[in-house]
Amino acid sequence: MSVLIAGAGIGGLATALSLHAVGVGGVRLLEAVPEIRPLGVGLNILPNAVRELDGLGLLERLSAVSVPTGSLGYYNRHGQLIWHEPRGRAAGYHWPQLSIHRGALQSVLARAVCERLGPEAIVTGARVERFEELPVGGRVRVHAGGRVYEADALIGADGIRSAVRAALVPGEGPPPWNGLIVWRGTTWAPPFLDGHTMIIAGDDRRRAVIYPMSEPTTGGSVLMNWAVARAARPGEEFAPADWNRAVPPREFLADFADLAFDWLDVPALIRTADEAYVYPMVDRDPLPRWTHGPVTLLGDAAHAMYPMGSNGATQSIVDARALARHLAAAGGVREALAGYERERLPAVTRVQHSTRRRGPEVVIDLAHQRAPGGFRSVRDIFPGTELRDISEEFARTGGFDPATVNEGASR
Repeated sequence: MSVLIAGAGIGGLATALSLHAVGVGGVRLLEAVPEIRPLGVGLNILPNAVRELDGLGLLERLSAVSVPTGSLGYYNRHGQLIWHEPRGRAAGYHWPQLSIHRGALQSVLARAVCERLGPEAIVTGARVERFEELPVGGRVRVHAGGRVYEADALIGADGIRSAVRAALVPGEGPPPWNGLIVWRGTTWAPPFLDGHTMIIAGDDRRRAVIYPMSEPTTGGSVLMNWAVARAARPGEEFAPADWNRAVPPREFLADFADLAFDWLDVPALIRTADEAYVYPMVDRDPLPRWTHGPVTLLGDAAHAMYPMGSNGATQSIVDARALARHLAAAGGVREALAGYERERLPAVTRVQHSTRRRGPEVVIDLAHQRAPGGFRSVRDIFPGTELRDISEEFARTGGFDPATVNEGASR
């Protein structure tokens, strides 16, 4: 069996490694950029995806360039704790949750692909231009980077602006914007709280997400990932999403100047950032189908979602392992791709809908609506088990509750 993968991002690389692990040969990645460089900022890999990466023999390498996330805290705009929960092994998972720079994750995956599949497995400067199913044999012919390739299957793992998706779903248009503007960056700074905590703080119009991605250096600093977001003002417009549009921190610092707490100074992190990027918060509408004959979609190309609940890279990795399992077990490519879609599309569509409702971060909106000036006790505004119920429901929706991860079958 031969497989072409459009895109050598997180989803594409994980797919190549997963296919190799189940014995599928002839795998090639077609990457649009001329050179793969470790770009981006931070992300979290949830335990269900870490389990799959461990199954690929990558946990040791990933642990060396990441931080195990020990807990997650939600705070209001005054720095008061709304909800706190353990994460990863501290929450009873058999695998950690990892906070990692996207470039570091991509580098680990790309290195493993080159080692296991050979350096020729990744073809750069090969943006997919068009493809067609051949009339005999059901194979697919792909035109990319001025060359022509043929394979038994084409996997579109080429991101939110996927060329493969655009061909399968013509006229879809640009990713829809929810009216929020996001600024992201990294800063070397002293650790806060216990050094392994991820925090999300703000109100119903502004949000800050902060977490460390490295252990302390000899000087005591850690590499901190931060993201801040606010609702767009009247007249503020954005072109289609560009994750690499750099901006100086002074352009947006004033919007978050009051998010300075005794235990973490958010404005100081922004002010001293090594880099800062701006983009509109966009996603993709859920599709009724991903698979068309020998072609299917994976990761952001299939189900790009808002960054609520750390599910983007996680779901791409789970996709990759599920797809490989179906291709290894099914009698033919079409049967395998259809089985992959039946398994993954409904599950990820539920996550997409949940992130549009703010996912677990909705507790910050609710806290502001119920007590905009702060509270004496969070129990005064969240009765009973409401906070726990919100958290546990999202974990079940995303398939990363402890019981599913620890006891369920690996992909």
